[in-house]
Amino acid sequence: MSRALPMLDALPVAAHPRLAALPTDERVAEFLTDDQVLPRFHVWTLGCQMNQSDSEEMAGALLAAGCTEAPVIDQADLIVINSCAIREAAEHKIIGRMGALGRMKAANPALRVVLTGCSVRADGLVDLHRRYPEVDLFLRPDQEPELTQRLGLASATAAASSADGLPAQDTLQRVGIGVAATADRLPGTRAAAVESGRVARASRSHAWLPIIYGCDKTCTYCIVPFSRGPERSRPFDDVIAEAHALAASGALDVTLLGQNVNSYGHDLPAEPRFGDVHAKRHLGRDLSLDGRPDMAALLHAIDAIRDGNDRPAIPRLRFVTSHPWDLSDRLIDAMASCDSVCEHLHLPVQAGDDTVLRRMGRQYTIEAYLDLVARLRAAVPDIALTTDVIVGFCGETEAQFQATLELLRTVRYDGVFAAAFSPRPGTPASRLPDDVPADVKRRRLNELLALQEGIGLERNQAWVGRRVEVLVDQVRRPRSHDHEAGEGSSTRVAGRSRVNKLVHLDGGPELVGRFVEVDIDHAGPYALSGRLAGVH
Repeated sequence: MSRALPMLDALPVAAHPRLAALPTDERVAEFLTDDQVLPRFHVWTLGCQMNQSDSEEMAGALLAAGCTEAPVIDQADLIVINSCAIREAAEHKIIGRMGALGRMKAANPALRVVLTGCSVRADGLVDLHRRYPEVDLFLRPDQEPELTQRLGLASATAAASSADGLPAQDTLQRVGIGVAATADRLPGTRAAAVESGRVARASRSHAWLPIIYGCDKTCTYCIVPFSRGPERSRPFDDVIAEAHALAASGALDVTLLGQNVNSYGHDLPAEPRFGDVHAKRHLGRDLSLDGRPDMAALLHAIDAIRDGNDRPAIPRLRFVTSHPWDLSDRLIDAMASCDSVCEHLHLPVQAGDDTVLRRMGRQYTIEAYLDLVARLRAAVPDIALTTDVIVGFCGETEAQFQATLELLRTVRYDGVFAAAFSPRPGTPASRLPDDVPADVKRRRLNELLALQEGIGLERNQAWVGRRVEVLVDQVRRPRSHDHEAGEGSSTRVAGRSRVNKLVHLDGGPELVGRFVEVDIDHAGPYALSGRLAGVH
């Protein structure tokens, strides 16, 4: 199974612990404590791109406080685990680490462990203490800007407070039968972090740009509305300001982020400058968007940031994750007309049967979804589509699963991110009977992945003999059994094309962060490979 979307490597690390700055005035030396060494930290990130972005912000706050980053987890004095609760496997990874963390704390009594991310919810702290006994501090996603304050690392003498923009008290809101913290504070704290340079970006060429937090959707299997709260959009001008800063810093590939990124703007006030926005949802709950900024307006505004040659200052612009409810005609038109917007869209479908979709709370039909696919391909003929699929959802029959396979044959996705259903505690689906046996789920998942592997191979073979532009972002040593490696080559590099294809080629680290032209001569089900034709 291929990852449908690119994930960045771990954050860059410093070689040695950083010491707290010493005062230049010798008269205050007598007030100094003996221990000036701040903890070395390591951020372990699981899950989605939003978690990757949140981890960059937390790492930036720790670096601004004077800490330095440990290259590996067992060299850290402070471990921050940014968790994912979307899949059971991610939580099992954390639980499996508890024993090792206990041994590390026994060897290093100063070690502190922080758990944040979607596993930490407003109504679940008692259970968290039981499940993760080695954790010293739990932070909900909306509390992540408080990290350095909670750890006692922020002070009045710090260059900038990690809690800039925080309201005085938590804001909780009922979501279904549970309680969730809202994301009200996050647009303000993000703006403060960007303005003060407290975002430790993992790459010079690629960047995450969060534009909306939380989720208002009704998916019965998903914990995100309960862990991240209702949707809160960042102000339009704040997003554009961050895009300008990214362009000035040399970012070449920027991804706009949100749990439901297409929902951007519906909760912002109407303004005269957006008087040309006349839109309404056609799927899901009714929602009027008149006069408010939307994703289409954002794409046009960022695409309008130009360099001295009147080319997009950010050459590649992407957005994830899209929900079919909010894929409007305005957004499709913007994708087709903006030079910088890449010809790739991740559009989760989850299942190929209307009855299963209703049980999932998706509130669209397969017919409506296929209509969106047709409109996308008419507007952007070369678009690459990827998706998410859950097999074995509550009550899924064999016929309903076969309908999902038929959907894959019909749409012919470039990639599918698939998983067997696992009930998430606290979600509506956890109260439904999980009645598809585990062995049936495994068989269905393997059957779906086998089908998609053949489709992916066929889609990729269409690129053989073509020249594509690749933004190189990693160095990979060739494996001894890798038949794609060139004769005598010692290193390989890899990167992504505009349609998000992973491309391997011979080359050295000097190509990382640069656009190269590659002649594709081999295709596999999950990646392409070729020969370097030029660098620009």
